[in-house]
Amino acid sequence: MKPLLSGVLLGCSLLVGVRAFYSPSDDVVELNPSNFNREVIQSDSLWLIEFYAPWCGHCQKLTPDWKKAATALKGIVKVGAVDADQHKSLGSQYGVSGFPTIKIFGSNKNKPEQYQGGRSSQAIVDGAMNALRALVKERLDGKSGSSGYSQQQSGGGGSKKDVVELTDDNFDKMVLQSDDVWLVEFFAPWCGHCKNLEPEWAAAASAVKEQTKGKVRLGAVDATVHQAVSSRYGIRGFPTIKIFRKGEEPEDYQGGRLRGEIIERALDLFSDNAPAPELLEILNEDVLKTTCEDSQLCIIGILPHILDTGAAGRNSYLDVMMTLADKYKKKMWGWLWAEAGSQMELEASLGIGGFGYPAMAAINTRKMKFALLRGSFSDTGIHEFLRALSVGRGSTASLAGGVIPKIHSVEPWDGKDGQLPEEEEYDLSDVELDDVYDKSEL
Repeated sequence: MKPLLSGVLLGCSLLVGVRAFYSPSDDVVELNPSNFNREVIQSDSLWLIEFYAPWCGHCQKLTPDWKKAATALKGIVKVGAVDADQHKSLGSQYGVSGFPTIKIFGSNKNKPEQYQGGRSSQAIVDGAMNALRALVKERLDGKSGSSGYSQQQSGGGGSKKDVVELTDDNFDKMVLQSDDVWLVEFFAPWCGHCKNLEPEWAAAASAVKEQTKGKVRLGAVDATVHQAVSSRYGIRGFPTIKIFRKGEEPEDYQGGRLRGEIIERALDLFSDNAPAPELLEILNEDVLKTTCEDSQLCIIGILPHILDTGAAGRNSYLDVMMTLADKYKKKMWGWLWAEAGSQMELEASLGIGGFGYPAMAAINTRKMKFALLRGSFSDTGIHEFLRALSVGRGSTASLAGGVIPKIHSVEPWDGKDGQLPEEEEYDLSDVELDDVYDKSEL
């Protein structure tokens, strides 16, 4: 039994070793869905928070510097960490799609800023102090409230204005006749659980409105006043949350009651109902800039010249990209393509450079970083590439020069096979061989 017991203990210790990035003796505050609202959202302090995954190599490398920075900033700036692999709802709430991701929670706790600085302890401290100076200046100028919680109650990020008040009179028009997806809370003003849910529901409403561009909405019905609609759906306890989709029977919401859990379910509903993102040809600078600046990642395919594949071959590559765009639509990435040779500066900056088509790159224009597809340009190959990027495992490099290269304006593909350029014909009927060759050479 002893060898077996020792093996079990070793296995447990290894598991703990993987999970335990931070301990109670560290100055890094471990955050989770249970304490995040209390520690961060309701706090007046500036917070730097790392969202990590225990298996992430970059996260493991960051850990000693994160601890060192936390100790240096103790009593000045709060430094926290979230195991976003374990607490996916928190990561989802703040748009975390790679690891490590560092966010700065300043004056508006419901809209943290992305940390863009270096990963050394000194760089982290410098970034924190710059953010602190900016926060103090905001307060001096009277632009900032105190805590995220008070902002939430007084109309800041996560205000109740984003929760739609539903009544017997407007319910059918607002909800049942809408193309949007609705999460509706039926509540009673005297209900203690309803009061606890209220700030979470308000914060989730604001985040969901922004992240789904209004395609998923959160509403609330005072069931003690609007009894007709409440009776229609058999409401007997409070709060009751139901999901409404046009043309379908409502379903009971089965998720958690914290804002992160509500947001996660709402984004799942958005993903289920959202169309696949549009796959656009890079015709000019505006197409690339608009698509990439509005997305965390831009997926760009460089396809072979039309003379090499014909219309059928090109369409097969585009079909692969559109299939993957639909599969990853919840990420809300941008999807673009260009013909090989049409955007040479872009190819050069990505290290593609004139061969190996089709090729693909994922670009983060905020960080000016990119990753290249190393596997096959197929459903399986691209899926593996994008899945690795989604969890922070992809290998990245900096864009040449740290800027988006020059993008040329080109004509859109007409959907047809390519045509070789017509060669000019010459009439050689009146040319004698003696005029061309020396007879001695014939």
